[in-house]
Amino acid sequence: MLLVSKPYEERRAYATARKLWPEVEVISASTPMTFASYVNFVGDPKLVIDMLVGALQRLQLYPHQGFMVHMPTPPSVLAAYQRLCDEGFTSRLVATPAP
Repeated sequence: MLLVSKPYEERRAYATARKLWPEVEVISASTPMTFASYVNFVGDPKLVIDMLVGALQRLQLYPHQGFMVHMPTPPSVLAAYQRLCDEGFTSRLVATPAP
């Protein structure tokens, strides 16, 4: 199965497909482009970072909700995610219930 998605959504598409069809070989792809090219394409650097932060949050949340398989995330990426959240790049986050 070939999935074509936005560059920042490749992992989510792959993880979701693996959850739904574990017996299928999944290839996730997007149009090759640099980060700068994508920012220029979208035209709003803050929005692009907000989208990346939201995509990473979903990679952390959705496996626990049964929507996708777990994808390992390096500690340095999680630290960058937290810094970006602390800096206000949160418009694309999913609301989570309070503990």
